[in-house]
Amino acid sequence: MNCFHRIQACASVVLLNRYLVDSPQSDHTPWFTAELAPHEPALRAYLHGLVNPSEIDDLVQETYARLLRARDRGAIASPRGLLFATARNAARDLFRRRTTANTIPITECIESRVIDDAPNAAETASRHQETDLLTDAIAELPPRCREILVLRKFENLSHREIAQRLGISEHTVESQLTKALHRCEEFFARRGLP
Repeated sequence: MNCFHRIQACASVVLLNRYLVDSPQSDHTPWFTAELAPHEPALRAYLHGLVNPSEIDDLVQETYARLLRARDRGAIASPRGLLFATARNAARDLFRRRTTANTIPITECIESRVIDDAPNAAETASRHQETDLLTDAIAELPPRCREILVLRKFENLSHREIAQRLGISEHTVESQLTKALHRCEEFFARRGLP
């Protein structure tokens, strides 16, 4: 156990002693030392993956307090299992409180505005023209080039998958695809498009 973990364990015992002063039962110390304290490093590592590091100390103490209250009600069959389950539940409670605290009713939002991200008429018309041009460019391609371009760009097949489907070599797929792309570029250049 390194120095950091010893300090944390001492802090846990101090808080445990505060609880014991308020508790009618005083047999918690040996039980805590034997059943819970050895698992504190693993508990802290577990919580490190669930919450911010600055919240771990509070969650560990909340977990211990809940377990001690549970022990007041009766014996605990699996202290280690209950320790981790209680810590997980305490983390969930913290998350719920944090989420609820950050919620602002929409009626209180002064600057709430609805933003319309839909394209306007000019953008829609432009996209339709671009789509029509692309359709025309693809239609002018030789049948094999067109088929390979469609399989690659619209069906997202790899060169190998296209070659297997068409019964040709991957090199042929690459050369036909290059040819198709060059012809599409020429098509757009003839119409003054970049």
